[in-house]
Formats: sequence, C-alpha cells, structure tokens
Amino acid sequence: MKVFGVDPGSDRTGYGCIDTDGSRHRLVACGAISTSPRATFPEKLLTIHETLGRLLAEHRPDCVAVENIFYAANVRGALKLGHARGVALLAAVEQGYPVFEYAPAEIKRAVVGYGRAEKRQVGEMVRLLLGLDAIPEPNDAADALAVAICHVHSAGGAAREAAARATRGAGTPKSWREYRP
Repeated sequence: MKVFGVDPGSDRTGYGCIDTDGSRHRLVACGAISTSPRATFPEKLLTIHETLGRLLAEHRPDCVAVENIFYAANVRGALKLGHARGVALLAAVEQGYPVFEYAPAEIKRAVVGYGRAEKRQVGEMVRLLLGLDAIPEPNDAADALAVAICHVHSAGGAAREAAARATRGAGTPKSWREYRP
C-alpha cells in the first residue's frame, strides 16, 4: 500500500510518500513545496495545489493523509493554514484519492508513542522506521512522512478490528447492548 502524507503550510508544505506492507515501510519520495516570499497568498495556494496535483499523479498512492489543524498562534495564521489544508485536500479529492486527517498529537503518539513529542524525536523515529541514514530535511518533509506512517498504524488497527468482527460470526452481538433474545 502506498500512502502520501501532507504537512500543510502556506510558506512551505511538506510531503512524503511511503510504500508499506503494514509492518515494514519504505520511502518513495519526500520534500517540501516552498512558495516565493514575493508571491501573493492566492499565488502561493495555486503553487501548492498544482505541485501536489503533479506529485499525486506521479506517485499514484492508495490514499492521502493530511495533518489537521489543532492550534495556531493567531487567527490570521490559523486561517492561512486552513487555506493551505483546503488546497491540499482539494488536490487529493480532485484525483479521486480517499483522504484521512490526523491531529498532531495523534501523529506523534502513533510514531513516537508520546503525543507531546518534540520535532527532533518525531524526525528520529521517522528515520528509524524508514531505515534512513539521516532525518529527512526539511522538517516539513519528516512531518509529512510521520503523517503517512500514522495512517498506516491507524489503518492497521482498523483492519485488525474488522478481522476481529468477522471472526465473531455474522449473528453474534459485539456487546451486551446489542443482544436481543
């Protein structure tokens, strides 16, 4: 399965694509889409949208995982981040990819095991999980790879739950609340 992760930002949007069998992950591509400081905000959004569209068409992932907004230093920053997320979501949906969103604490917990891990810890775990010689640069690329890894770990849990439901039998209630004599 190929997962494409996105760490949105209006100045720099990180991306990372991994190929995985569920337990072993392999780096396919990663980097950051940097926008010109002289570009207008709408031009920055267009650059992010077009570049993500090209990358998705090139790598053809099975799904796209995007980091969700949880906090911003100010309202203006939150709005800009929301716009960047919007064009990232649009690029994925336009090409028909299923999109999954994860909160930063959820990503850190899935990758590091601690929801308040520091960037360096996340980067180091991404390096170890992908078997890389160095932490991917810039940080936005490492964060995007962490989003993709988070999805794999979360999807693995959902798959195990689906398998558990299947082994219970079709007519067997999942809990006592569903029992009907």
